[in-house]
Amino acid sequence: MEKMLKHEGKEKKYLPRLIAWEITRSCNLNCVHCRAAARFGPYPNELKTEECLKFLDDVASFSEPIIILTGGEPMMREDIFDVAKHGTGLGLRMVMAPCGLLMNKENTKRMLEVGIKRISLSIDGADAAAHDAFRNVPGAFDAVIKATQLAKDAGLEFQINTTITKHNINELPKILELAMKLGAAAYHPFLLVPTGRAANMADQEISPDDYEKTLTWFYDQRDKVKIQFKPTCAPHYYRIFREHERQKGHAVTPQTHGLDAMTKGCMGGQSFAFVSHLGKVQICGFLETECGDIRKEPFSKIWDTSNVFLEMRALDDYHGRCGVCEYRKVCGGCRARAFAATGNYLDEEPYCTYQPKLAEAVKK
Repeated sequence: MEKMLKHEGKEKKYLPRLIAWEITRSCNLNCVHCRAAARFGPYPNELKTEECLKFLDDVASFSEPIIILTGGEPMMREDIFDVAKHGTGLGLRMVMAPCGLLMNKENTKRMLEVGIKRISLSIDGADAAAHDAFRNVPGAFDAVIKATQLAKDAGLEFQINTTITKHNINELPKILELAMKLGAAAYHPFLLVPTGRAANMADQEISPDDYEKTLTWFYDQRDKVKIQFKPTCAPHYYRIFREHERQKGHAVTPQTHGLDAMTKGCMGGQSFAFVSHLGKVQICGFLETECGDIRKEPFSKIWDTSNVFLEMRALDDYHGRCGVCEYRKVCGGCRARAFAATGNYLDEEPYCTYQPKLAEAVKK
């Protein structure tokens, strides 16, 4: 853990804890919300095997993040297991986000052999009709259910993800129940971010008031379910969490609330980064503002010096309500939603209804 605390001989506050790596954009699904508008491919000029291994070497030289092998469909890369094995050998925690359609008994076993610690599988409807309509592929629901069973039989930990829109918001209790019934280790609901194909889904975005109600429902479930329950792309959940705990007279500390107290809302550029299939670095997959290129300079240098990353870390300089909010250090607002709404990633989170105390004082 020494290198997690020090980098180039100096104490470091910011180091990557999670890196989502779009190792390929090729995909066998055609999801209506896809941030990458991914298709079957192939895509030209994707990172070669040796470039992938070099990237992992660089990451491991200064940090120990979780590497999320995602896509597209990561299993469409012929070298996916070689890359995963290399990362494992470097001491990195390797996880994968397959679509499920390509999983079988043999390659599920192979995942374990190369050190994949967990996979994530998406379920966006409580039944086949709802899920398949979202994924635009008939049989997608049956395939992902089969994939959960393959993982369970092999002893491979899996989590269930759901992208929340108007079409499934009322099904959330059923999807959560299904995730627990399937034996998932965790349930991660994602709040839709309007990028990629999702930019054309304005009619499916839930309102700011419904965001607040949904995030409050998430909070109400945290003590009722036996699996890890983590809202994602929903930074103001961590404000709601603290508000409700305070109402109960509870101080939120790592000693009393564990990871819930240590996890921040938007981690982009602070403890999270995204690397595209072409090696372009972003603060997350939903904000397509290039912060660097691993083909031109080491990821470690990009992490330390990117102007966008540095702006993400200057929380007091955010605009509007986010810049003066007393919860900015635990929330931060969604930078991608701000960009989608105004063209400025430093603007305030457009789907948050909270009025900071300082903002009210300034108005008066």
